[in-house]
Amino acid sequence: MACSPWHIMTRGSVYRKIFVLAMLFGVLWCLMLVKFSMTLNVQQHKSSEVLKEEIVRLSEDYIRSLARENGDMVDGPYAGRFTAYDLKKTMAVLLENILERVQRLERAVDILLNSTTLIGIPSLAAVDNSKLRPIIRAKDLIEGVEEKCQLSEEDKNRYPHCLNKMAWMKAMWKSDPCYVSYGVDGSDCSFVMYLSEVEGFCPKKAWGGSHKLELKEGPVLIAKVRTDLDGLLTLLKDPNERQGYAWIRMRISRMWSKWTAAIGRLQKKQDLTNRKTKKILIHLGLLSKQSGWKFAEMQFKGGPLGELVQWADLISTLYIFGHELTITSEVEQLVEILAKLPAKSPCQSRKELPVNMIYTDIMGLIQFKKKVRGGFGKFSCLFRVVDSFGTEPAYNHRGFAKQNKILSSWGGQDLQPKQFFTMFPHSPDNSFMGFVVEQLVNLTENIKRKDQALVYGKNVYMWEGKQAYLDTIHKYVEVHGTVYSSDEKPRLPSYVNNHGLLIGKDLHRLLRQSKIFVGLGFPYEGPAPLEAIANGAVFINPKFSPPHSSKNTAFFKGKPTHRELTSQHPYAEMFIGPPYVHTVHINNTQQVGQLVEEILKNNTFSPYLPFEYTEEGMLQRMNAYIQHQDFCRFENAISIWPPSEAIKTFLGPAGISCRDVCWNHNLICEPTHFKELNSFQQIEKQSVTCAKRQTQTNIFFPSYNENTKECTLQGDELLFSCVGEKTYLRRLCPCRNYIVGQIALCQGCER
Repeated sequence: MACSPWHIMTRGSVYRKIFVLAMLFGVLWCLMLVKFSMTLNVQQHKSSEVLKEEIVRLSEDYIRSLARENGDMVDGPYAGRFTAYDLKKTMAVLLENILERVQRLERAVDILLNSTTLIGIPSLAAVDNSKLRPIIRAKDLIEGVEEKCQLSEEDKNRYPHCLNKMAWMKAMWKSDPCYVSYGVDGSDCSFVMYLSEVEGFCPKKAWGGSHKLELKEGPVLIAKVRTDLDGLLTLLKDPNERQGYAWIRMRISRMWSKWTAAIGRLQKKQDLTNRKTKKILIHLGLLSKQSGWKFAEMQFKGGPLGELVQWADLISTLYIFGHELTITSEVEQLVEILAKLPAKSPCQSRKELPVNMIYTDIMGLIQFKKKVRGGFGKFSCLFRVVDSFGTEPAYNHRGFAKQNKILSSWGGQDLQPKQFFTMFPHSPDNSFMGFVVEQLVNLTENIKRKDQALVYGKNVYMWEGKQAYLDTIHKYVEVHGTVYSSDEKPRLPSYVNNHGLLIGKDLHRLLRQSKIFVGLGFPYEGPAPLEAIANGAVFINPKFSPPHSSKNTAFFKGKPTHRELTSQHPYAEMFIGPPYVHTVHINNTQQVGQLVEEILKNNTFSPYLPFEYTEEGMLQRMNAYIQHQDFCRFENAISIWPPSEAIKTFLGPAGISCRDVCWNHNLICEPTHFKELNSFQQIEKQSVTCAKRQTQTNIFFPSYNENTKECTLQGDELLFSCVGEKTYLRRLCPCRNYIVGQIALCQGCER
């Protein structure tokens, strides 16, 4: 039925109010145009920018006033500013016309601002209306078309946090004005709009509205490769007298020529142009006084250096690629930086943040949370956590870990598992960052190799209980050590030639002279065995039976992983092996003796180094991560990396983890593709039938129960796990190919 003005006037006080307001708005609109015309012709000296702001302000004020006056009018199930169901259809037609005129006027002013004079102002009719998108489509409203902002069952499975976030928004959207500034008005559609367009917790396809947020980005800066060492060393100046960066600076300086040569080789292999400059905050929490670990004080006194090796190489990599770095190691520095960040607002938009990535460790992450508090959410997806031993999904998920009584001070961070960057590729749930194995001695230099073994153990306690093992080795070769001790003669077997703590070329020269590098069982997974192998020494790798884990080894208590180490160095055991690595039960002295004889007789003692532990290998790997990993994007079709072409799907045998299922096919479990497989249709594609269907939250899903014929989907994306395994359950596993010598990357993913 047509709605004439007279018909509206006869429909009650509310409609009369609408009519009066509309007429008033029309008068005000005309007055505004008159004012605009007079201002342009009489006051030409007035700034065009001021004119624009005044016109736009008046236009928007009029519309807001009108909306406020009619805020109690609800028509249809979707009330909200962007859905337009809070306006009667007649009013919607009028407002659409007015809004289009406002847009045309603003467009004309934009054109004016690009002109050099006020003479020859373009007419409104000349504005290209095709580029203007109305916020409200009155025709659709009159025809009964509704904005679509409902979640399907598939959406709920793929975006498990969406419903919880919706419930939170319904209760808390008025708690901070930032939500209103993004258009949240209390309606379900505005919640979906915000949670999809701003925070990414809901699928964008669920928001079918005509209004789309346009979050402006600043100018794009192109990152350029840089090789000036002085600039990097300036960034690593200590702000205090603790000299926390001293060892890192020394390593970087010593290796710089090899870094620059490596980036040159990589540039010849792949295009490194057109990369965006990332603003990166690096916070080394392990070096802070508050950590209590005394890494800074012990770096030249036999303290652990594996973590410092990683940090030195990471900083070198990020700097060479031309990214903008800020480096801190003390909480006071961190607080000073955070004070400048807009971290107080609970709105999770990251567009206004002056950092794109944050590299830190677990201690730094904890310090960050304490200082940011309520604003942590907007930073959470920016983190890359340097985590030597890794964090498995079960320990990362705070609620799950607490429920299963495995929560520790290191776990429960609720990050995406791929945000944890490990020293070795032991857990495919995490990202393998690695480090560079240093080769200080020129391989062409003629250094005579002797019948001698160098023991891997800088501290006296590491040698305890190993007398029989060392005695056996001493029957065949000289035994040397590099033990740090405040005593002149540390408590070592009398036949050990102890050189004291050695670093740099002296240590590597000793490795080049030795035929065997002797593991003692601890420390776990350090860089030294790879350095020995790279210098041509054969590594004797102690085998553990039963494997060492949090169940039986104090060292792993509280670590956020249930990983079981089958030897002192699992990477050397699995990915290198004979003739460079021999894994043996060191308590079996007969077996040890036979092994030493075999090594001395058959080995050529040639150096070996996997590509992924070279400077070029690390540069290639980290560049791929920086370019492709984006933990702030939730839309499946856009953010998924590695690409689907690299993936094969398998329904594994019962009781086997996806890590082992993939490895048995010479592939790597790729957890970023679990979302794609988390459906009953995907399970049934594996030639099984789902007699029963359910969704649960645990690390074993999606899976198929071969006894009950039941298919179970994953209910919480943070619990997608490559390592979860359970009797009777056949895991549905995404497995990817990899580059030999660069296991972190799929074939073609290096570009």
